[in-house]
Amino acid sequence: MNQSLSFGARLLDAPYLVWIVLALPAVFMTYNYVQGAIFYGEFLHATGELSARLLIAAMAVTPLRLLFPTAGWVRWLMRHRRYLGVAAFGYSLLHAAVYVERQGDFASIVEDALEIAMWTGWLALLVMLALAATSNDASLRILRHGWKWLHRCVYAAAALTFAHWILSAFDPVPAAVHLGILAALEGVRVWKTHLNRVH
Repeated sequence: MNQSLSFGARLLDAPYLVWIVLALPAVFMTYNYVQGAIFYGEFLHATGELSARLLIAAMAVTPLRLLFPTAGWVRWLMRHRRYLGVAAFGYSLLHAAVYVERQGDFASIVEDALEIAMWTGWLALLVMLALAATSNDASLRILRHGWKWLHRCVYAAAALTFAHWILSAFDPVPAAVHLGILAALEGVRVWKTHLNRVH
């Protein structure tokens, strides 16, 4: 029994399995889009929303660790937080790629990019690119203290992501709800950090 539990725990921790699970929605959505089962707008919305949710999940790890310091599932999230962040970038890249492919005209892309609803999205993608590219141990060793400073830019990425979502969506309510969830989690982080300093 212990051996089977140990095998199950190792399987859940296997990086390749985690990556497969994170990649499956992209494979499924892209296949359906290519086959015409879902439309461009649906694909664009789904990839953008999933990117935002994965970003929230990555940022939620610290507040959850402060709330549930001994929980095994929180420790699992802590070990795989970089995967969640990189996957968030991957879905935002897929989101941008299908937009560029659909537009097809560089001039119209540039024209759209001048609008706040669009340049916030492009800036979010660039920030997430920097975070994803340095989400590895080698970058941590090279950048040292600068690594932590750089990865605090995740807050800028989140702010830009939700500005893009709210300003470009036909219905901004889901974006506002997701932003509220993230704000609540960050509020918990600030509150618990303050309490720990006081005590």
